[in-house]
Order: sequence, then structure tokens, then C-alpha cells
Amino acid sequence: MTEQELVKIARQVQNNAYVPYSHFPVGAALLTAGGNVYTGVNVENSSYGLTVCAERNAVFKAVSEGETEFQAIAVAGNAEGFTFPCGACLQVLAEFAPQIKIIVCDTQNQTKTFSLSELLPQMFLL
Repeated sequence: MTEQELVKIARQVQNNAYVPYSHFPVGAALLTAGGNVYTGVNVENSSYGLTVCAERNAVFKAVSEGETEFQAIAVAGNAEGFTFPCGACLQVLAEFAPQIKIIVCDTQNQTKTFSLSELLPQMFLL
């Protein structure tokens, strides 16, 4: 699967985000080592601490289906620039895939690709 195909999937699921407070929908598409793709969107809650990001939703869906080896994740938002995973999402990705590629895109679907260690250089791992 190409980076652009993964971004396209992330962009499509972005429409399913539940964002009545921030009005900032984010979609994520997670590619597993076996070639499966799991999607996620951000789901907000009036108790903000209970909000879940798109990236973690995708990871948790994959793990609930028995997948724990990931190759890449694409993240799509509506910001003028690129939409990056937050620190909590990066740490969850580190739990399962410290070598994962993170693909971020802008509203024109131009992409930049980073390693997890570039975005979270001091990840916590046991």
C-alpha cells in the first residue's frame, strides 16, 4: 500500500469524527505488518479528558482484533499545516511499533513522513 493510498483512507474516515467541541476532525489509517488497515477518528466528550484521538482509536481497534505489529500510520486533519499525533498517541504507538512510519498530511494531501523516534525521541519503553 502506498503512502497516498493510506492518506486517502485517513481522509475518508475523517468525516466520521465526533467533534462537537473542537470542530477539528482527524482521521487515521493504520497499516499492519500483515497488510491490513485499521481506521480511527477522534471522538470528543464534554468531559474533555475522556476524548480519544484518531490514532489511538485505530491502534485499539487493531489490537482488539489481535493485531500488534504495525508498519505505518497516516494522519489527516483540517489544519492549514500538517496534523501531527499528540504525545499520548506517539507513546501508544511506541508500545507496539517503535519503528513505525508516521505519515502526516496537509489539506492538499501533501505528505511528510517521519520515524517515531523523530517525533518522540525520548519514548518510554521498558
